[in-house]
Amino acid sequence: MASSTHALTMEQVRAMAQGENDARAAAIAQVASSGDARAQEFFQSLLDDAVKTSGDKVFIVRDGKAQDAATGNAATLPDNADDVVNSNRMRREIEAALASLKLLSPDTAERAAAVKELRDGADESKLPMIEKAYAAEKDAKLKSALGLLRAGVLISSTDKAKRLDAAKSLADSHEPATKTLLLERLKPDAETEADVRAQLQMALSALESRLAWGERLGVVFTGASLGSILLLVALGLAITYGLMGVINMAHGELMMIGAYATYMVQNIFKAYVPGFFDFYIVASIPAAFLASALVGAAMERSVIRFLYGRPLETLLATWGISLVLMQGVRSIFGAQNVQVENPSWLSGGVQALSNLTLPFNRIAIIVFAALVLGGLAFMVARTRLGLFVRCVTQNRPMAACMGVNTAKVDTYAFALGSGIAGLAGCALSQVGNVGPDLGQGYIVDSFMVVVLGGVGQLAGTVYAALGLGILNKLLEGWTGAVLAKIMVLVFIVVFIQKRPQGLFAMKGRSAEA
Repeated sequence: MASSTHALTMEQVRAMAQGENDARAAAIAQVASSGDARAQEFFQSLLDDAVKTSGDKVFIVRDGKAQDAATGNAATLPDNADDVVNSNRMRREIEAALASLKLLSPDTAERAAAVKELRDGADESKLPMIEKAYAAEKDAKLKSALGLLRAGVLISSTDKAKRLDAAKSLADSHEPATKTLLLERLKPDAETEADVRAQLQMALSALESRLAWGERLGVVFTGASLGSILLLVALGLAITYGLMGVINMAHGELMMIGAYATYMVQNIFKAYVPGFFDFYIVASIPAAFLASALVGAAMERSVIRFLYGRPLETLLATWGISLVLMQGVRSIFGAQNVQVENPSWLSGGVQALSNLTLPFNRIAIIVFAALVLGGLAFMVARTRLGLFVRCVTQNRPMAACMGVNTAKVDTYAFALGSGIAGLAGCALSQVGNVGPDLGQGYIVDSFMVVVLGGVGQLAGTVYAALGLGILNKLLEGWTGAVLAKIMVLVFIVVFIQKRPQGLFAMKGRSAEA
């Protein structure tokens, strides 16, 4: 019994499967423009390389069974049947024809996907189908998209009135691809009519004005994302340097240890519980914190505790430790970067505007930085350890007289700052490469954040991190990455000259001493 999806004539299927590419493309476009959804199976079979010919017969062969391409009846495949070979151009034609047919699908998502697919490849041969879909479309958003698609086709029409009407319609577009189309039509040899060119220029100006907002918001979001990363890196440093006065040049390597801890947890999940791989990042967060905190505690107990109050010796000692840690990682994991994959729920992004996509992994980092900041602020202000850290910072001798074990508080505080650096490494593993030199790119920036914000001030660290992140991205778009870094550094030097205490001055006895 013939399938209801087969009602093509033998002449139609033969013209689409045999002959020169130009003739085949014309036949495919003609069938697609008829709007006959029953051609969809044949187009899909062509894309799947499931069509064969023998003489004037055309067959669809699937799972070893052949059927007549026109009627859908079962058939015997001749031994001398040849495969239909589709060039890249023919595949594009078939895909466009298939998308045209899907414009009339009852499924809204399928129609939206078809509009998106046709956006870059529609021509006048697709116009009848686009017109038909435009007339039938009930969804206001899709109808608007179809209208712009129709205008994109008509902008190249030989009829001046149609081109002028299309130029007016394209003025309402929000798509970056429309800008390319308008620029093409504004080339000297593309459009010769002065009034049409004027309308095209007006449409281009209106579109560029709308797209500029997406670009501006994209810069702000990217800057906020960079600022969140700097905040995570600098929060740990705000404790070890801001509160304890230790210039820890190995802070970047503690962050690197957190990133490698994330890499190891990922591999454990991949090897032993692959079904729960998407949750490896949840287990990586405490693992990264603990790994870096333990290394930090070991550093403090073995080296740094003997160097308090001697900043130059501390700087040199921690710089040496950073070299040891980097070489240790190279010996264990190799000198090449390792791959850390995003969980599926951190892949992709939110389409905020036509030219602005907000990646899920960067949104997650911004949220994660806010949560870490909130947790740290609560710990410093509301917990016993936070109270001890604050009292030791403000007046160590008096704290010791009151029974506070200052040596133990120093270890806990340094381990906490190191653990937060590990959390920064965990977050960074989701947006960049993980390698032995990971920390080197952030140590200077994190010190700048702490100094600019005000030594020991969490609020200042937040403002400085977000401010420097956004400022850096704004300057990058204007001057380039290298000059932007130099300009930011010059700004900080000038600012510190005028206000040595940073954005927020330290309050308490230490500020009065």
